[in-house]
Amino acid sequence: MANHIEIVDIPQGNRKLEREFIQFPHRLYKDSPYWVPWFNLDMKTILRRKHPFFLHATGDFFLAQRDGETVGTMCVVENPRYNDQHKADTAHFYFFETQEDQEIANALFERAFRWTRERGLKRLSGPMLFGGASGSGILIEGFEQRAAMTMMRYNYPYYQTFMENLGFEKQVDLLSSRLDPQTFILPDRVRSVAEKVLARGRFKVLRFKSKRDLKRIGNRVASMYNTTLGDHPEDYPMSDAELKQLIKDLIFVADPDLIKILTYDDEVVGYLLAFPDLSAALQRAKGRITPLAIIDILREFKRTKYLIINGAGILPEYQRLGGNALLYYELERTGKSRDLIHADLTQVAESTSLMLRDLQTLGGEVYKVHRMYTRTV
Repeated sequence: MANHIEIVDIPQGNRKLEREFIQFPHRLYKDSPYWVPWFNLDMKTILRRKHPFFLHATGDFFLAQRDGETVGTMCVVENPRYNDQHKADTAHFYFFETQEDQEIANALFERAFRWTRERGLKRLSGPMLFGGASGSGILIEGFEQRAAMTMMRYNYPYYQTFMENLGFEKQVDLLSSRLDPQTFILPDRVRSVAEKVLARGRFKVLRFKSKRDLKRIGNRVASMYNTTLGDHPEDYPMSDAELKQLIKDLIFVADPDLIKILTYDDEVVGYLLAFPDLSAALQRAKGRITPLAIIDILREFKRTKYLIINGAGILPEYQRLGGNALLYYELERTGKSRDLIHADLTQVAESTSLMLRDLQTLGGEVYKVHRMYTRTV
């Protein structure tokens, strides 16, 4: 039948099907100025289950094909660390991409529902893969805004309709806020708190001159990730191997001056991670890591006027003591030293009341919303 949709499993090591999985979104978004591709090499690492995530999780990858042409993709994973943390029996989907055709989405999800049931799981939720570091949720607001590197997903507006037609319901909304660095001035109350905290001398913010300095403290910061974010609905406690990979990935895109590490009596107790937005260079690279692409990325470090803030947390016992004000105080200092025109604080869960209150205090404007969906199977 001409319109028959076939769901094709991708066996490990099948290079032809891997290429199809990787290249389909490039074709789907070829006319979009907002989508940002992953590096092909990173995608191959994931497809071949060589990412440390797959040391504890299992997953499969699918293509939707019509008359031999790829028209959609999806992966489905079972993450025991997530289920143990959240007392859940859930599978997650990610890399869901489809042409504007409900039948394609239906076929992909029917395969995903079957995969979930075969493992004795009761729900399918997502999009989610590695938690906040790789971006979660379906974009439902902010379609004329570029994704923040690969720390945030982009998709076309019809995805929300397809999800809800399939019976998916909202699990949680993840809010991204815009800060205008040109007018970002700390409220007097916040500045006063920060200055008093500094004067007491117990809280400090470390400053770094090189990526080598960041590497030295990376493990101490990573150890806080699970404590500060692991229980969020879009996150889970990462394994040591995953945290090591996360440090490596983040240091690659890090500018030492933008990384703020909070200490209390010289013990690391908090962090605020900001990065130069390299999205434009990643778009020009089109997933390829070539000498010219690397040179372009290095140049983008210096010329970008955009900033991404992705990751902030303070250990619970040190919250409400003024440390957050000090982190924002340092962020203001850095912002004033650069000719920035835009700062994007990505994907804060609507359930994170303290962070949302801080954003309101700082004048943040929500301008993108991603929704994690869930459904019984």
